[in-house]
Amino acid sequence: MPIIVNLDVMMAKRKISLSELSEKVDLTLANLSILKTGKAKAVRFSTLEALCKALDCQPGDLLECR
Repeated sequence: MPIIVNLDVMMAKRKISLSELSEKVDLTLANLSILKTGKAKAVRFSTLEALCKALDCQPGDLLECR
């Protein structure tokens, strides 16, 4: 059962660019891109929390299990 990362969807809803989000959550563009494209093998709770705060959303808005 794959975990789907909906970061691109939330970024589009919030109209925020990858570089802007990168600055807000203090992650490199490369690492954020890996997460956005679903290539990440893991995500820290601290990263998930920072993303949720920056995008004003819940973890379930970013991650989905299919």
